[in-house]
Amino acid sequence: MLGITAYGGYIPRLRLQRKAAASANAWYSPGLMGQAKGERAMANWDEDSITMAVEAARDALPGSDPFIARKHIDAIYLASTTLPFADRQNAGIVAAALSLSEDIQSTDVSGSQRAGTTALIAALQAVRGGSLKNALVVAADRRRARAASPQELQFGDGAAGLCIGMDGVIAEFLGSHSVTVDFIDHFRGEAEAFDYNWEERWIRDEGIVKIVPRAVAGALAKAGVAGAAVDHFIFPTVFAKLDAQVAKSCGIDPAKVRGNLSDVCGETGSAHALVMLSHALEEAKPGQVIVACAFGQGCDALVFRTTGALEKAHATHRGVGGSLKRRKEETNYMKWLSFNGLVEVEKGMRAEQDKKTALTVTYRKRDMLFGLVGGKCRKCGTAQFPRARICVNPNCKAVDSQDPFSYAELPGKILSWSADFLTYSMDPPQHYGMVTFEEGGRFLADFTDVDRGTFDSGTPVRMVFRIKDFDDRRGFRRYFWKAVPQGN
Repeated sequence: MLGITAYGGYIPRLRLQRKAAASANAWYSPGLMGQAKGERAMANWDEDSITMAVEAARDALPGSDPFIARKHIDAIYLASTTLPFADRQNAGIVAAALSLSEDIQSTDVSGSQRAGTTALIAALQAVRGGSLKNALVVAADRRRARAASPQELQFGDGAAGLCIGMDGVIAEFLGSHSVTVDFIDHFRGEAEAFDYNWEERWIRDEGIVKIVPRAVAGALAKAGVAGAAVDHFIFPTVFAKLDAQVAKSCGIDPAKVRGNLSDVCGETGSAHALVMLSHALEEAKPGQVIVACAFGQGCDALVFRTTGALEKAHATHRGVGGSLKRRKEETNYMKWLSFNGLVEVEKGMRAEQDKKTALTVTYRKRDMLFGLVGGKCRKCGTAQFPRARICVNPNCKAVDSQDPFSYAELPGKILSWSADFLTYSMDPPQHYGMVTFEEGGRFLADFTDVDRGTFDSGTPVRMVFRIKDFDDRRGFRRYFWKAVPQGN
């Protein structure tokens, strides 16, 4: 049986209140107040498509030892229209952060809002064809929008991850159909930071209404499923009630349309179809039919039927629902502008330093920097970070005795900490401190997603993969792991 074997999701903790953004721009565009309801997911300054994809994949592949929990993955597909590197394998960075085997296939999928479903179809076809056994599909987007634009309120940041295989299937793949039409509803040129959007009525009436039903009808025919048998219909759209209209035209009960999470998340771009699919799997029951489709220069539609293994999966994944509960309201519109590079703030002299990264060191220490891999002594069992030739245990001091040991999924505690207002930080003060682990090992780490006065020495933390700093001169960004208080 071919299908989805695991799911995961990630929505950033910060939620920009739409009322705050609309109110700040009402002097210029009063009509925005009509969209001032709810909130949209807002990535922290140190989050991007890669870091969010890592978090979604970690949710889909839980386990305290990534070398064991993820050893079966033999391919990774990363879908996004906001990949940070135009000429570097972005999926390879995600694979390294997850400590996946280096003997895997990796693919970046981009160029369309249906990149997520396109990557999912490619993975399903590869597994069905036998060239792959277990594939990981992750989709993430952090799209920029001009201040005072409708897209600023409609967009959201987020990611989803799905595992594809033949064993332990929780949602059987029944069929898919794709329609490719160069219908330009929006575009973003090579040197442009923002999308150029066409007229809404044209997109709705000439594009979505005519193209999407063709893909859905083709997928249902290939799957041998009638529209009336569909239990969950997924179609991301910012047009109110258009998803129900499309469903009805396909013979699907409009009551079966999934909510698009607009009020609590916003539309997460090329990831949103998979975000909604992951959310549907959290709430679906065994034996239900799910249709997921995505529009973008055509349309992809996929049909799944959940299995009895789904209920067991609910206990192992946080999912999109878990991320939605983990939230912090943000009403500071200026912080939003700063985090997204829409306003230039004075950084001060302390920020005037060269951020050039030694690529040779990055390569040689890639497992430590990307996977947070230390070492454990085969002789005495002492764990340490970073890994070294000599064991740190004074009663051992064995040479060349350490095996790779991952700290990424291990819980830690804050031993000591500082809140530094003098050093430059995108979100002052700069929090950092010594983190210790019960298994052994400690290191000085930056903290992120923290609230002043809510943690202290002894506070439990977990590790997250984030942007360490930016090299704006060369267009490079450096990644490493940071500590987050448990529950944040």
